[in-house]
Amino acid sequence: MNKTLQFLKQLNQNNSREWFQSQDKSYQQTQEELKLLVKQIETHMNTIDSIDSASTKVFRIYRDVRFSKNKTPYNIHRSASFRRFGAERRGGYYLRIENGASMIAGGFFGPQPADLLHIRKQIQQEPDQLQKIIDHPDVLSFFGGLTGEQVKTSPRGFDKNDPALPLIKYKHFLLKHTFNDSEVTSDNFSEKVKEGFAKMRPFLDYMTGILTTDLNGEPII
Repeated sequence: MNKTLQFLKQLNQNNSREWFQSQDKSYQQTQEELKLLVKQIETHMNTIDSIDSASTKVFRIYRDVRFSKNKTPYNIHRSASFRRFGAERRGGYYLRIENGASMIAGGFFGPQPADLLHIRKQIQQEPDQLQKIIDHPDVLSFFGGLTGEQVKTSPRGFDKNDPALPLIKYKHFLLKHTFNDSEVTSDNFSEKVKEGFAKMRPFLDYMTGILTTDLNGEPII
């Protein structure tokens, strides 16, 4: 990803339409580099999970500035997402390439209100199950624990003294890991991404389990 990081570094210093249009050849080269990486990751991922190739998405470099105070026209990062295949596999994987801030993430960002309530009720019943997964040495050492936006006190309808509160306060349920630039430009970066995503599987499978069953553990799909 040398070309991509170099281009993004220059873009950060020259974030204008005029400069971008003058660098079209370089941009197209980064597009090809990114698409190749995404395809490699997808191939690797299908050895440890099942990826819905039709839903793999490379996000546009163009920013939506309509409602932003920052009017620079281009993102200074590139990103892609990978969706798991089938209703029996929930959650997704995310990749971001950015100078000094590249990362992978996975989980459940912004669940629908009904799904979020269901997740919280399921976790509330047996919080130790999720806690055991996110406290596993492989998960804890690589991701540092669960992350995501949380409510400040307690969700509506839940007691502030509920022992499961530290987990049910989450509005997003995510695992994240950052990579330095030398890792991103290494020949085996796609393998490193796959290894990171593989560490997420127990968490995604647990969350899939609670989203595909009712509060009595009966299947709902």
